[in-house]
Amino acid sequence: MEYSEDSVLSLISHIHSVSAEFTNLRLSEKKLISSHGFILFQLANRESMTMTELSSCINRDKSTTTALVKKLLKEELVKTEVSKEDSRVRLISLTAKGKKYRELTSAISDDLRKVCYKGFSKAEKQTLLKLLTKVNQNIEEELQI
Repeated sequence: MEYSEDSVLSLISHIHSVSAEFTNLRLSEKKLISSHGFILFQLANRESMTMTELSSCINRDKSTTTALVKKLLKEELVKTEVSKEDSRVRLISLTAKGKKYRELTSAISDDLRKVCYKGFSKAEKQTLLKLLTKVNQNIEEELQI
């Protein structure tokens, strides 16, 4: 398909889909999907997170995030514990096994980035980031996020 200025959002959506397909293909041998990989990535960058924080970071509703986390709990990649500040809050963090999977998701992410940026100059990467950030800001402003 050929894209135009009027269909740029369709192109962004398509890129999102094929990126997830790329990631899912690499994670499928571990019986995980890209959303699981993104959760592992987020938790590797922070010691622990609440379900609300995690939902926000991965852009999924709380019920979907809960289902994803349950799978990771079953696979012993994450653990939950009660917050010391508020006993109503459960914190999610990586297990030792989950930290090893972080290496896998990091490698997959690096591979995807290499594929995406093949043939790009540093200036082109910076321009792409600047333009996509502007698109994102415009939509978030409209939604008042």
